[in-house]
Amino acid sequence: MERRRFLGLVRRALDELPEPYRDQLANVNVVVERRPRSHHLRDAGLDPGETLFGLYEGVPLIDRTSDYGMVPPDTITIFQEPLEREFRDTAELEEEVRRTVLHELAHHFGSSDEELERLGLD
Repeated sequence: MERRRFLGLVRRALDELPEPYRDQLANVNVVVERRPRSHHLRDAGLDPGETLFGLYEGVPLIDRTSDYGMVPPDTITIFQEPLEREFRDTAELEEEVRRTVLHELAHHFGSSDEELERLGLD
């Protein structure tokens, strides 16, 4: 898929967030990378060659204290190639990009992988 179109899928997922959640993303950068690098896999606890669709790096909102400040923005990275490789059908790809964005945003709000699995966002 053309990069511009893929970026549009990510943007749409963000635009569809309800207002109260969008308002809490002021210090979050959402970026799209072609594929995860070794440090992304390591940060996610994965081995080389394992599949990674997205990654949240930062301090979840629920873990922030009054001392939180003067820190770089949290980063959510969405990886285009792994998603395209796994989901060749356009409709399935669109849905999985949305799910991946929501999954990583949920980490920003403090949800664990276990909680996301219970919610069907694993």
